[in-house]
Amino acid sequence: MVDPILTLRSVVAGYGAGDILKGVDLDVRPATVTCLIGPNGAGKSTVLRCVSGLLRPSRGSVVFRDEMIDRLSPRQRLDRGIVHVPQERSLFPAMTVWDNLLMGGYTIRDRKRLRERVEHVAEAFPVCVRRARDDAGSLSGGEQKQVELARTLVLDPSLVLLDEPSIGLDPRSRQQVFGSIRGLADRGVAVLLVEQNARSGLAASDVGAVLETGVVRLVDSGASLLANPEVARLYLGGLTRTTTGET
Repeated sequence: MVDPILTLRSVVAGYGAGDILKGVDLDVRPATVTCLIGPNGAGKSTVLRCVSGLLRPSRGSVVFRDEMIDRLSPRQRLDRGIVHVPQERSLFPAMTVWDNLLMGGYTIRDRKRLRERVEHVAEAFPVCVRRARDDAGSLSGGEQKQVELARTLVLDPSLVLLDEPSIGLDPRSRQQVFGSIRGLADRGVAVLLVEQNARSGLAASDVGAVLETGVVRLVDSGASLLANPEVARLYLGGLTRTTTGET
């Protein structure tokens, strides 16, 4: 089995009022999609923040490519190939799609290399070519999310952290977005995904992990968790609610 690109061990973290994560253990392997599911308040988004550096654990370790990164800044983690796509829409709505892609490579000083990277990435996301000169704010929710995913690839990351990528999307747009997420893994990128729509998230994932009360309770293949009666009872029964944006 391929060694993990990311390892969390006994990670404890919170925001001052108490610990939300109470000893998280998790492995993410290269070129795979790993989906974190669980109830609201379990700490799923907090896991992503601990990996990207937006939140520092009080205890435990975060190891990326055999390097302890617990004390590195978000920028240092970005330089090492970790990109975090937050739940909120992060495009600049008054800028064109193409300019948004260029902004994704703001750390690339060589303008020729940046242009080549954007052109290369755009080939994999047709919306980026088709709507290149349109303002990003004029795109549908699904199109905007695809542009966000394309923008993450401009820096050629090894690990992409996605927080609720399907939130607020209609079923067709959600299907397109999860297809694009699978495409990231097919390109060799590791994806750690937080998704409230557990059924869609697990269906698009190689590995699923159930997070409850700040610890990982169960890890299995996405398909196995989808077929698990207890997981279905606890996390898949609310499908109708989650597809309308309610959680």
